[in-house]
Amino acid sequence: MAATRLELNLMRLLSRCEALAAERRDPEEWRLEKYVAALEDMLRELKKQSSKPAPELLNEYSRKVDFLKGLLEAEKLPSSTEKALANQFLAPGRTPTTTKERTPATKTVHLQTKARCTGKMRSELLGTDPLAIDDSEELNVRKRKGLASDEKQSAVELDAMLQHHQDMQEKLAEEMLSLARSLKNNTLAAQNVIKQDNQTLSHSLRMADQNFEKLKDESDRLEQHAKKSVNWLLWIMLIVVCFIFISMILFIRIFPKLK
Repeated sequence: MAATRLELNLMRLLSRCEALAAERRDPEEWRLEKYVAALEDMLRELKKQSSKPAPELLNEYSRKVDFLKGLLEAEKLPSSTEKALANQFLAPGRTPTTTKERTPATKTVHLQTKARCTGKMRSELLGTDPLAIDDSEELNVRKRKGLASDEKQSAVELDAMLQHHQDMQEKLAEEMLSLARSLKNNTLAAQNVIKQDNQTLSHSLRMADQNFEKLKDESDRLEQHAKKSVNWLLWIMLIVVCFIFISMILFIRIFPKLK
């Protein structure tokens, strides 16, 4: 499928952004940041089109735009250590943007950026001039790019270094995934324990309610039984008193008082 006008403009602007990123820029340089913002808008529009490129190509465009965006964010960090750490997690593109490139420009930019950060960290530790170190490192990179054999060797070294960092990122991602799984398993185990405790507590509450009802029934029965016993005893006492009273009267009548 032929590239649309929007895709061609995206490729041209992306190539321009990669060239700007490879150059040494002033802190007040604003063009690259504006260009990257325009790239994001163009990429969103390209994804909405019906005749959009293949998903692999779209992912490669997104990867390069995210790399440039992350590069700008890393440059805004205050210390060289934070910049170096942020550059470690940047993922450059895998394929060249234009046919003139043998090695993806984002990979070269990534290598140059890491070299600058490394030089600044070294200068902070040794107290040397970071600009001189950066200039010498950039000059060496340009010399290597100017020679064909050195370019191949640099590409191999760059691929090896990028593969090493990619392996480190994958290992870190696997460790984070393992920790997330372990946390999930611990959470599920804790939920099961809490669920079992809730069931045991509910069962205990039901048993306590049943025992309370039974105790209440037995108390009512005992109270009724006690009332019945008192009533029978009262009637017996009344009968005994009446019997004694009648007996006394009869005794008096049968045995009159002696004169």
